[in-house]
Amino acid sequence: EFSVPFEVHVYSAHRTPEKAIEFSKNAEDKNFGVIIAAAGMAAHLAGIIAANTTIPVIGIPCKSQNLEGIDALLSTVQMPSGIPVATVAINGGINAALLSIEILAINDKELSKKLKEKRNSDKEAVLRKDVLISEKFLDKNL
Repeated sequence: EFSVPFEVHVYSAHRTPEKAIEFSKNAEDKNFGVIIAAAGMAAHLAGIIAANTTIPVIGIPCKSQNLEGIDALLSTVQMPSGIPVATVAINGGINAALLSIEILAINDKELSKKLKEKRNSDKEAVLRKDVLISEKFLDKNL
């Protein structure tokens, strides 16, 4: 929707830590502006990536069967001082994408314009819903 170039990989902080570290150490040279890391359960992926780059990292805690994603949320948000990870809601991929676009839009006027247009479009959609719901209940005598 925003025409932002991206890459997608599957890495694990526990099963492929070397690959995750290699990726994060090379991200700046590859001109990445933001990294989004989604993980469930222990959810250390965002932390291991953030520990190996100064590029902003956004963690998405993913819902799991055992603790409904609370374990991943706590693992992602409770980073030690000095290694920040921005954290969105459990399964909050849309907000992670939008936050990354906000970060990139700081230095990209066209991206900033697209983001403002989306915000306006979202606002208009809510206002249309308000009209529809008001009309539905307007004739009701409560």
